[in-house]
Amino acid sequence: MAAVYTYTTATGQTAQWQDRKRWGWAMSVIYPLLPFLGLWAHAASGAQIALGLPLLISYGLLPLLDALIGEDGNNPPEAVMPQLDADRYYRWLTWATVPLHFVALIGCAAWVGTQDLAWWAVVLLAYVAGTDAGLGLNTAHELGHKNNPVEQWLARLVLAVPAYGHFTVEHGRGHHRWVATPEDHASARMGESIYRFALRELPGGVRRAWQLEGDRLRAAGQSPWGPHNTLLQSYAITALLQGGLVWTFGAVMLPFLAIHNLVAWWQLTSANYVEHYGLLRRKSSGAGRHAGGTGYEAPQPHHSWNTNHLVTNLVTFHLQRHSDHHAHPMRRYQCLRDFQQLPRLPSGYFGMFPLAYVPPLWFRVMDQRLLALPQIQGDLSRVNIDPHRRAALEARYGRVSAPTA
Repeated sequence: MAAVYTYTTATGQTAQWQDRKRWGWAMSVIYPLLPFLGLWAHAASGAQIALGLPLLISYGLLPLLDALIGEDGNNPPEAVMPQLDADRYYRWLTWATVPLHFVALIGCAAWVGTQDLAWWAVVLLAYVAGTDAGLGLNTAHELGHKNNPVEQWLARLVLAVPAYGHFTVEHGRGHHRWVATPEDHASARMGESIYRFALRELPGGVRRAWQLEGDRLRAAGQSPWGPHNTLLQSYAITALLQGGLVWTFGAVMLPFLAIHNLVAWWQLTSANYVEHYGLLRRKSSGAGRHAGGTGYEAPQPHHSWNTNHLVTNLVTFHLQRHSDHHAHPMRRYQCLRDFQQLPRLPSGYFGMFPLAYVPPLWFRVMDQRLLALPQIQGDLSRVNIDPHRRAALEARYGRVSAPTA
């Protein structure tokens, strides 16, 4: 497999470019197996608390490594993109990751079903397995944006692990159309805590996905409750998988799987919360043609928060280069680029999630960073703001109009 790409520069010269992260992307494949490290630690030590080791790695070690190693601003040249996109090595990595999420859930469930664990250890291992399944939603995110049947089916398979089969429809046809607007329940508003956000985002995603899929099937002359419904296809796999675990290991699976699923959903909610917090697309009379008839300008890189922290990007298939992803949704992870003057998070997602769980700290860190962005310049009218907090935020920051050019 060639790791060096030859291309012609704008001046007609021949040059070469190498993806120095090529082999590092395997971290995204290995990472779903992290729960087995907790199982090994428990078996070796006999201490049930050792089952939580994966959480210490994810939310302790990885943010520390992000801080120590720093960011990677390297971009592939535009002329290399076709070769890089066509290199099947990168898609094989995403394909190989799908069964590992099944392996992780089944392994954790078997441990719960065969070991004499305290109730709190069952909860702990369910939480660990849920965070892993939440990472599977990221794998589905990468696969679900591709238009070939193989990757669409792989996305449905991995979404079945935490019973989140509606995500590809909701994300691709809903969130990407309405991102960074008040109409999008998956775009967090300034002053909105992650807990208030979750009450909008979780049920809103389910409703919108069913509506979109129902509209698609009815337009094709098919029943929304038939075998062509992609949500039902994924949910059927969930029923087989999780029903099989209950059948095999008994009633203890019911609370284990409930916690596992909820934690996985919470992981995705956490990602959605940090990715677009407070960012707002402007309304424009001519934007409807270019943004799916929404009446807003087309999504641009500055409508997503970005982070180039190397380590956590390597374990999430470049999810954190979210700005280029929303500007070019079909672009594969290895081709995503960085831009100057983007909204930038101070840490990778594994550092930002815990911050979001403490709203006063989140607001202290992020509100000033949001208002300082070049496209906002302190003007709250350019912010996607929580209506419940508008008066308080205007009293605190003032409704400043940005200077004219």
